[in-house]
Amino acid sequence: MSTATATVRPGEVLADLLPASRARDIALVLGGAVLTGLAAQLSVPVPGSPVPVTGQTFAALLVGTALGARRGFLSLALYTLAGVAGLPWFAGGGSGAGAVSFGYVLGMLLASAAVGALARRGADRSPLRMAGAMVLGEAVIYAVGVPYLALAAHLSFSQAVAAGLTPFLIGDALKAALAMGALPAAWKLTGRR
Repeated sequence: MSTATATVRPGEVLADLLPASRARDIALVLGGAVLTGLAAQLSVPVPGSPVPVTGQTFAALLVGTALGARRGFLSLALYTLAGVAGLPWFAGGGSGAGAVSFGYVLGMLLASAAVGALARRGADRSPLRMAGAMVLGEAVIYAVGVPYLALAAHLSFSQAVAAGLTPFLIGDALKAALAMGALPAAWKLTGRR
């Protein structure tokens, strides 16, 4: 079998293609947290919503998919804990657990693990399966973020959906489309399937 047509072992994610070591895992977890923190700084206010559009959700889902459930979750846990401790790398340079959008950060923790588990089952190998993984990841983020927003901002559930879900659907579709191309292409570039 040539390396150009090598097959990935079942359960592998992109990060597993790097030589295995504790140092690799630590670097990947730190790198995933930093990537998410940097992406959160790409923040655009949404009129009528206390929640901005950011690159943070896209980064969190890519981190989970590329690193797998365990390392993805640890990356987002590190990102969350550092932000709660005062590092200003939540959306727009925010920190702490008091923001009305903090529920989305908690949702990203769970979503990174969910998409990472799906990637270990091959969801990142084809555009259609990748789209499904991204949709599920976004659904997990909203399942935590929207109720948290309703409670924290004293909104009804329908008001929270209008302010914290509906304005973001088009952007989420674009993020899913990017991921549909990016991760399957990365696997193709490695010469593995």
